[in-house]
Amino acid sequence: MENKPRLSFWQIWNMCFGFLGIQFGLALQNANVSRIFQTLGADIDQVPGLWIAAPLTGLLVQPVVGYFSDRTWTRLGRRRPYFLAGAILATLALFVMPNSPALWIAAGTLWILDASINISMEPFRAFVGDQLPPAQRPAGFAMQSFFIGVGSVVASLLPWLLAKAGVANTAGPGEVPDTVRYAFYLGGAVLFGAIGWTVLRSREYPPEVLARHDGAAAVAPRAPAPAMAAVAWLLAGVALAALIAARGWDRMLYVLAGMLAGYGALLLLARALRPGGMLPTIAADLRAMPLAMRRLAVVQFFSWFALFAMWIYTTAAVTGVHFGSQDPTSDAYNEGANWVGVLFAAYNGFAAVAAVAIPWMVRTMGVRASHGLNLCLGAAGFLSFLLVRDPQWLLLSMAGVGFAWASILSLPYVMLSDTLPAAKMGTYMGLFNFFIVIPQLVAASLLGFLLRFLFGGQPLWALGLGGLSLLLAAVAMLAVPRQGGQEVRA
Repeated sequence: MENKPRLSFWQIWNMCFGFLGIQFGLALQNANVSRIFQTLGADIDQVPGLWIAAPLTGLLVQPVVGYFSDRTWTRLGRRRPYFLAGAILATLALFVMPNSPALWIAAGTLWILDASINISMEPFRAFVGDQLPPAQRPAGFAMQSFFIGVGSVVASLLPWLLAKAGVANTAGPGEVPDTVRYAFYLGGAVLFGAIGWTVLRSREYPPEVLARHDGAAAVAPRAPAPAMAAVAWLLAGVALAALIAARGWDRMLYVLAGMLAGYGALLLLARALRPGGMLPTIAADLRAMPLAMRRLAVVQFFSWFALFAMWIYTTAAVTGVHFGSQDPTSDAYNEGANWVGVLFAAYNGFAAVAAVAIPWMVRTMGVRASHGLNLCLGAAGFLSFLLVRDPQWLLLSMAGVGFAWASILSLPYVMLSDTLPAAKMGTYMGLFNFFIVIPQLVAASLLGFLLRFLFGGQPLWALGLGGLSLLLAAVAMLAVPRQGGQEVRA
């Protein structure tokens, strides 16, 4: 096994620069889609269901893109064709989204937008694992977090900045304000330009060279899941759906039932298909996950449950509690919604600072302790929303959220990439993203139910549940095994 050559700072910069554009699109989506949905007539109880498009799309797209990108080699390389295809589609979706004439069109465009961003984003994680030696991977993933922070700051601030520049921040019923529309147009241009820079300014190792550099142990194949286990998952989903119908529970809980039944159906289908195909291979790889990946999956579940709660409910919480309005046509609501953009910009700005600090933290404390500490900081930020009433002071809450966000985007991938063989880097990075997507689906289906039955429908308490979830993620880090090179301190 040969050692990969170390890359220069600017080579790492170029290979990660595309994440500036990816996060530009994601930040506009996260900060403004709930606002667009409410503007087009969605009730606050409908918003989580409309958001299901984003994680469900990731659940379907990411493992497929990972599987195929492991097996691709073109003039543009292995991962870069997917960067480019996703960038073109996402740019078009960003242009369409704020011009949606009806709620169902906005929801459908969100599906397309998120699928397109996922086509570009999933191979970017594997790209760092492909190109960098293990000693440089913390710096590579931290560089991605830096660009994520910078892109999100600017994108989240755009409606607020445009309003300060005199662009109309309110519109008639059912119309998206010009501040949001122009922000999405600028976002499309930035997304395409940044990803195009990485496509043109980076290179990739051919598969045979990657094989010579591969130092990770091969993942032992596993037999397909027993038929009884697959049937049990399927029946569990059917039983939960029947219980929801009998008790008259929230319809969003059918998403949980569908996930259980869908997993059982996937295992049965994988057993029925010829071994070696895409679906049987993905199902077998999912069952053969390395131990570190299994333990990190629990950490990711609680981390992303919290983040999705923030993205869905912060606009409703801040406009209602801190600005006193839930009317999307009012000045107070739109001022509050713009302030949410500022808050999201703030946590991403703190994330950019954290991305500079994280490599030092890893050298000082190791990967596991650094990630656990950052998750605790994020929990403190979430829980402070329950106490703070001055919206200006919420900027301080975002400092903790920013450190957690930068850490979530980098350190789990550092711990994971050293355990994966190069031939399956894309597949396993895609499968690892299941544990980003699944908690978002759980949050979208369960949070509305919990808020109505436990907290009187108050959106603010979703952020409290998010803080508790981050604390559970920090505790789960204690079970993640140390890997040989991951805890070395420089």
